[in-house]
Amino acid sequence: MRFAWIDLREVPRPQLEAVVDAAVHARMAGVVSSDPHLLGTLPPTVTRVLASTGALTPPAPAGGKKPGDKEPKDTKAAEPKGFDVLLRDFGTEEELSALAALKRTADGTPVAGFVDVRDDRTLRLSCAGAMALPYTVIHFADPTKIPLEIVLAAAESAEGRLVTVVHDLEEAAIVFDVLERGSDGVLFTPRGADDVFALARLLEATTPKLSLSTLTVESIRHIGLGDRVCVDTCSHFEEDEGILVGSYSSGFVLCCSETHPLPYMPTRPFRVNAGALHSYTLGPDNRTNYLSEVGSGTTLLGVGADGRTRRVVVGRAKLESRPLLEIRTQAEDGRLVSLTVQDDWHVRVLGPGGKVLNVTELRQGDELLGYLAEDKRHVGLPIGEFCKET
Repeated sequence: MRFAWIDLREVPRPQLEAVVDAAVHARMAGVVSSDPHLLGTLPPTVTRVLASTGALTPPAPAGGKKPGDKEPKDTKAAEPKGFDVLLRDFGTEEELSALAALKRTADGTPVAGFVDVRDDRTLRLSCAGAMALPYTVIHFADPTKIPLEIVLAAAESAEGRLVTVVHDLEEAAIVFDVLERGSDGVLFTPRGADDVFALARLLEATTPKLSLSTLTVESIRHIGLGDRVCVDTCSHFEEDEGILVGSYSSGFVLCCSETHPLPYMPTRPFRVNAGALHSYTLGPDNRTNYLSEVGSGTTLLGVGADGRTRRVVVGRAKLESRPLLEIRTQAEDGRLVSLTVQDDWHVRVLGPGGKVLNVTELRQGDELLGYLAEDKRHVGLPIGEFCKET
């Protein structure tokens, strides 16, 4: 599970208190500071990371006290320490070896390493650190993400967590997607509390599994010429994937991608021949867009026949005039779900079990896969108001 540490060391003092409060309330995984007193004021819900250059105290030897050791005179419980992880820089193999041999301080605190990757030597050192330490924090001097890819590949089997320094929220989103796995965590210095909450929203940006419904075809009719949209994404669709499209905001049909072979033309596994210009399509965060609004950079929801979802980015939307076909279906609860698509054999929708169905061969009683939304819509957002669509 991805996480974020908030670096307090360079936060402007006027913003410090607000940033700390935001980090706690947004349930950030951890904060990094060189001030142990500040860390000591934080609740145990936050991992408190002390960035330190002081001497390391090795853990006590196994087996308890040595022969001849005297019992301490003060038997009162020790004061609780103000941090949970000790972060130390390493820039040589000797320094890494010392950290790796230690792993924990005398009181059992995990030891993490920070390395600045600037060349091949430090890149190899970061790979070794990711394999050896509980946490490895890496700053990459160059903007390319190739060094991060190398570390991720090298540390694929490591038990430790990799934390990448990012300079802004856009870079954080990129870092989380590198090699489809991404860095376990990011270390981010916010300018203010708003940046902390924005990072929290980024961490929560997941796509839930949908409960798809079976729709029964009631009628199919040719309705003449109109404009339809092909949605070309930046993703390769699986054979049972597509996007949800419908004439009404309350119900959608799962439209198939052009992943399956066609006569006379090659497959286009990035494309969905989605439907008429007026249609709704479902995107992340339970928001809809008209197909007329979809264009380069739009994020939509890729949906599988089993209800799994993922974000897909649109590379291009192609609008052309074509003969259209209206498909009217009925959901199990009696709800009308309608879809208008290009009237052509190569346009397909998905049925239960991921069955591929050509729209021109649909018949009354055929079953399609769809999604029923409980929300009415205003500018794509769910709203609790009366709305009737026909």
